[in-house]
Amino acid sequence: MDIQLKKGLLEYCVLATLMKSDSYGYQMVKDISNHIEITESTLYPILRRLENSGHVSIYTVEHNMRLRKYYQITSSGKEQLQEFVQEFNTVLDVYEYIKETVESE
Repeated sequence: MDIQLKKGLLEYCVLATLMKSDSYGYQMVKDISNHIEITESTLYPILRRLENSGHVSIYTVEHNMRLRKYYQITSSGKEQLQEFVQEFNTVLDVYEYIKETVESE
């Protein structure tokens, strides 16, 4: 898969995962890996970008006598995810055009 396409999709996968529930890094890697390959070294820069853009917020919870960072989607993140879902129909139209062209060769 094209690296730029994958990068964009991963951001939306992170937001979608957080729509289900707040989560921490390792758990998100496990959840997202069922759908697209991701590592912790890929996830954390995405989470920083999402936090910097206001789509994700962070809080900590004590777990086994250590603080664990949890990520939570914000209303801005929810709006971003909603826009992606709405705009994806355009992507599907482009995909169908490309697929038809390739299959007709």
